[in-house]
Amino acid sequence: MSSVAPSASRRDAKGSAGGDTSLLDKLASVLPQGYKFDVHHLSTPPTKTQALCSAPPGEKDDKTYNESHFLAISVDARHDTVAGAKRASPGADGADGAKAAGTRQSVLVFAIEIFIFTTAYQTVFFVSKADSTGYLQLLNLPKGTRSPVREVSAAFLEYLLEHRRRKNMQTVVNLFARAQAQYLFPGSVENKGKHVLDDWGLVRWWCRVLNPLLESPGGRAWANAKGYLIVPGLEEKEMRALTPRTPASADNWVIGHPMERISHYTTEFDWIPLRCLIPRYPDDPKSRFRDELDEEAAKWKEDMGEWKSVKTPDQFWEMMAHRQECSSGRLTGFIWLVFDPKTNEAPPQIPSQQLVTPTSSFDGSGQPATPPRRRVDISGHTPRASPLKLTQTSTPTATAAEEKAKARTKARERKKRLTGLIIPRQPRAKTHQQQRDYIPNRPNTTAYYHWPPQGRGNKIVDETDYKRIVELLLHLDFSTLGKAVSSTRRWISEAAVGGRWGHEIVGRRISALVFGGGSGGSGLFGEKAPATKSVGAVNMLGTGLVRKKAKAEEASAETATVKGGQVNMLGAGLVRKKPKAA
Repeated sequence: MSSVAPSASRRDAKGSAGGDTSLLDKLASVLPQGYKFDVHHLSTPPTKTQALCSAPPGEKDDKTYNESHFLAISVDARHDTVAGAKRASPGADGADGAKAAGTRQSVLVFAIEIFIFTTAYQTVFFVSKADSTGYLQLLNLPKGTRSPVREVSAAFLEYLLEHRRRKNMQTVVNLFARAQAQYLFPGSVENKGKHVLDDWGLVRWWCRVLNPLLESPGGRAWANAKGYLIVPGLEEKEMRALTPRTPASADNWVIGHPMERISHYTTEFDWIPLRCLIPRYPDDPKSRFRDELDEEAAKWKEDMGEWKSVKTPDQFWEMMAHRQECSSGRLTGFIWLVFDPKTNEAPPQIPSQQLVTPTSSFDGSGQPATPPRRRVDISGHTPRASPLKLTQTSTPTATAAEEKAKARTKARERKKRLTGLIIPRQPRAKTHQQQRDYIPNRPNTTAYYHWPPQGRGNKIVDETDYKRIVELLLHLDFSTLGKAVSSTRRWISEAAVGGRWGHEIVGRRISALVFGGGSGGSGLFGEKAPATKSVGAVNMLGTGLVRKKAKAEEASAETATVKGGQVNMLGAGLVRKKPKAA
């Protein structure tokens, strides 16, 4: 690929466990032309985790897998930029010494973290954190250039959506927008070059980042694609003002929430408790509010899945306006993108040993068999009775029998005791090469997730190493350029276990300032920018006709017209001065 430097390709050929050039090509197409960037994409394999939503009483939780992605972008900060640090820290001395030797010094400018939760019914993308350091100003981009931070965020989300799409499966993008000085880069708020958006600006910025996903050809390929926005404490008209102002935004954006739409339980039961619609996301205010409502609920109602004070989704969001993050004087926004598949799409190809569907109502022995639960169509499906209603109408005898059975099971578990000689297991230390070349042995596609090689990071680590690498970033210092260069070098070295990783790309997006947004530069998500109108001939005024601002009567005489592709210039003798009044 032409956008990847040859040295970077050789550097990353060893020690890279994954990665796809399509991400590098997509990022290069939206970054400014001629500028070099380093791309560091870290990801984990799908790992079984806790279900996002609680199952109704009597039902099992959905089997859920989590996949983490972390994308970091860095630029070169050498020569006079590093010299301005002046021994800001012990790490800055090393930066100055390396600068004198002429080596490349990278400094992180932007990072974004996205979690992917998958079940047998849907795929959920949760944007956890996104932050910048403010050192993007080192590139001295022309004034008016599109923000690379916004372009990279949208391109990375589109890349993951393309490679994680599953046929006949719903896809959801969700995030919580809250204005804060710093999320991922400690001390970066002290950098004067960092532009921190206010609460209104941040919600509006994220809506503009996500809007192209709805209007792009990829978004139109779905049967139905809608964006949802809720800002607790605001009226509908005020929230509508935060959505993008495009011709299709009125149809693409809905002021409200899609909690009933994205829950498959609503298609299987006639009614489910509200707590089964609220997902558990990491560091999410609605998840914390959900946990508090569970603690406040009475024990007999909690077992049945019903809260004591909040009964409807409207009550839930009304009370969210008085919560900590939403009532601190700043606006907070909850944004969803929901993509529903087309009904004529073929179901995903899943190996027979992972999901068995009987062809008849009898098994091989001739005995009746119960087919497993499968996805149903809303239009031709009659919901089952609510499990809460079934629990209320159950007889006390059945409940007592269940309690006795549980008591006997616990008694048997207590009686089991381990006996015999204890043989300790010998510890097995991991080598650096084993950590660097970590490739998990698991299938690419199952009934619960889709993990193609094209959508993985250029470095794959397990969940423990991923948390260690991200946690390290939160303990570094990016307050000054010298400290930021030292912190970047340490973070890259620790993530690569002593080596180097990442890819170097060169931007290809032509600035709109130079070409006026013409067709020479491709727009976001493959759409071309509007072309400028061509002029047959240049209309130039002579130096003798350039005068100070005159009266309206004299302004009409100082013009030049274009005829037949030639310039027609008026002579100075044809312009007469207006005689002065006596």
